[in-house]
Amino acid sequence: MQNKGEKILAPLAGLLLIVAAWQIAAFMVGAEYILPGPISVIRSFGHNLPQLLRHSVFTLQEALYGLAIAVVFAALLTALLSLSSRLKNMLYPLILASQMIPIIVMAPLFIIWFGFGLLPKVLVVVLVCFFPIVISMLAGLAAADTEIMAFYRSMGMNRWQLFSLVRWPMALPYFFGGLRVAATYSVMGAVIGEWLGALGGLGLLLTRSKNTYNLSLTFAVIIMIILWSTLLFAAVKLLEYKALSWRRKVGKENWEN
Repeated sequence: MQNKGEKILAPLAGLLLIVAAWQIAAFMVGAEYILPGPISVIRSFGHNLPQLLRHSVFTLQEALYGLAIAVVFAALLTALLSLSSRLKNMLYPLILASQMIPIIVMAPLFIIWFGFGLLPKVLVVVLVCFFPIVISMLAGLAAADTEIMAFYRSMGMNRWQLFSLVRWPMALPYFFGGLRVAATYSVMGAVIGEWLGALGGLGLLLTRSKNTYNLSLTFAVIIMIILWSTLLFAAVKLLEYKALSWRRKVGKENWEN
């Protein structure tokens, strides 16, 4: 098994190799308007940090609003689908079909219908985020232990009680798995919406820097997007660690016994 040091050093080594290859490629190209080197990008990131943070406020607001709505919508939809097989047979194909429509097609329609404000970007984030949560939750609810379910059913629990008191807690690890993916996608969804039309945000800054061939700033924006996505992923991991502390305690007790 790998120790903690190896788990930290291995990704860092990989990152250093990528940065070194990037710097060599930039040196060989010799034109920053085609491929700026990492040093130039870091310099641009530091110089434009106030602007990056100012635009980040728009993007994070859209991402967090959209993610929160997606969680509520996905939880309600999953509950309905798990409690009614007929409803699941009717709606599940439509849920799958919704993911076959390219986001790059829906985003301009939302902008045409709802303008350049907050709403169209939030809708794009919701469309991107709700699917992984729904799929993960359905898998978690389907994976409930049949023997445990039969035991509680023999004690007189109805379908709703089984869902809320047994199946839902057992499916929480699956829920957080989907939420981690959705949190990472949320920033991307917000940026796609801004990229096609916005009053502010990292997507707008990305478009402006690309159109002016300021590729150092373009890469700096990409790094900022990666940083926010990573922070949201880490926040969900921390929330999962706190929310599922009871599972670690149960596992420890079982191990000690």
